[in-house]
Amino acid sequence: MHIQLNKQLTNQITDFKIGTVHYTKIIVEESPQMIKGRTQLYQENLFLDLQDTPVVEHKAIQEWRHIFKTLGADPSRYRPSAEALLRRIAKQQYLQPFHSAVDLNNFFSLQYEIPVGIYDTHALQGAIEITVGTEISMYEGLNGRDVKLAGIPISCDEQGPFGSPYVDSKRSAVTESTTDALQIFYLPPSLSHESCEQLLASASKMFTQIHGGDATYAILNKEHLQTTI
Repeated sequence: MHIQLNKQLTNQITDFKIGTVHYTKIIVEESPQMIKGRTQLYQENLFLDLQDTPVVEHKAIQEWRHIFKTLGADPSRYRPSAEALLRRIAKQQYLQPFHSAVDLNNFFSLQYEIPVGIYDTHALQGAIEITVGTEISMYEGLNGRDVKLAGIPISCDEQGPFGSPYVDSKRSAVTESTTDALQIFYLPPSLSHESCEQLLASASKMFTQIHGGDATYAILNKEHLQTTI
């Protein structure tokens, strides 16, 4: 599967970067108690931190709000998913366990304060392009609603958009039947290449410790616009 970053993104945001992780031979099931407990404790600690530092003052959140605004989306109306999660935590509306892949994906998003998406690759067809959504870009979201994606970075396959740092699509959702997955980390533009590699290495190692299987990762940016998984 070929993955390409459209130059429109790097032309408008010079340091735009994406991290991709491809997992094979994984087993998705109910989260182990360790992950449930760790996620709950992390949310409780975040709640306390957010009493002193509002969500919009966090650097990574500010960067992704700026990306949305630069590309033409109103970040107050279309909030990056990490910001939406943190706002829930600030109201003590803690995330409840779903299954191991989604729970760990949400944990990464909270930990790094960035949008992170995970997709069942068997639901995808052909090459993947990460580009900017237009007025006709839309899909049925995980929330069951038709999601419009104009001015938002989107991931598309031959069938159309399937993911974004806003709300992901129902079509590409990971389930307990998933054995092969693509994870996309919407990295902060300010994060160094070395730090991005460390983040992806650490996250993918933790994911395979829980789910088994193998992982390979890559960073897409203006110098490296494509990869193959």
